[in-house]
Amino acid sequence: MNETLFERLEQQAVKNPKRIALPESGNEIIIKAAEQIVLKKIGTPVLIGSPATIEAYAESLGVKTEGFEYFDNTIEDNIFKLASDYAQIYTELTEKSVIRKSKDAVNCAMVLTKLGVTDCAAAGRVYTTGDVVLAGQTILGLKEGFTTVSSLGIVNAPDFEGPEGHMLGIADGAVNPAPDETALADIAIASADTVKTLLGWEPRVAMLSFSTCGSSEHETIDVIRKAITLVKSRRPELKIDGEFQLDAAIIPKSAASKVKRESEVAGKANVLIFPNLHAGNIGVKLIQIFGHADAYGPVLQGFSKPICDFSRSAPLSEIMGNIIMLVVRAQ
Repeated sequence: MNETLFERLEQQAVKNPKRIALPESGNEIIIKAAEQIVLKKIGTPVLIGSPATIEAYAESLGVKTEGFEYFDNTIEDNIFKLASDYAQIYTELTEKSVIRKSKDAVNCAMVLTKLGVTDCAAAGRVYTTGDVVLAGQTILGLKEGFTTVSSLGIVNAPDFEGPEGHMLGIADGAVNPAPDETALADIAIASADTVKTLLGWEPRVAMLSFSTCGSSEHETIDVIRKAITLVKSRRPELKIDGEFQLDAAIIPKSAASKVKRESEVAGKANVLIFPNLHAGNIGVKLIQIFGHADAYGPVLQGFSKPICDFSRSAPLSEIMGNIIMLVVRAQ
């Protein structure tokens, strides 16, 4: 991540630390991340599982556990109390269902976050994206006005120079295989809100395609155009445009050649919305492999409370970048 931005986000996180549920307490990187959370004073790690087991594992890694907190979901009384607290406030799940689900650590983390015991939850080093998303959908539920969960990645591409320097927001590269116009509209709005809240950018959202402004016709392009119309009706103040090929979205010279109308987005987009998960997933990996870019996230969007999903291959530095972003979002 851009060092200046990373430092700013960390400074912001320190101002209002948050309680972070970490269900993958048997993973080396997560234990080390918990230690860093304490050392950086950005929050309190709440690890799910047996404290004795976690502390013994941490000791074997040379990790200091001072400042760690725990929720032991291996003790039935703890689970029963958690389910009872849930049942007094919420009715989406039965008490028995909460008891059953909370025996799985990622579900337990979501229940704790739902109840406000923790402010946010972070997983994905052991659990798959699908596991994390399902737990979030089932337990946390969606933010009001949204019907779609999505993901946003923050890309730092050293050879790219755009309105935000080397950085771009890209979505959705992790969740929605084939979004319809409603889902694409949700993804665009959520992504704009995320970059504004997290990074302080004025969002300029480009809806990507193999076509630019009608240069081709296909039913899949109609979905993108309908999504743009939906966004403009829901959030008329939002700068969004398309459909654009990638170069028309981010390269001013290409935009001048291909976009023959006034646009607040063409050539200067800072948020790119892929038309489907094939394009998104492939696009992220192309940027990383050939562009030598760092990609942070995915930041999961659309849930009622902030959660994040780690890449299972992410190094500790990237994990910490994600956690810092999560804390800032939870503020």
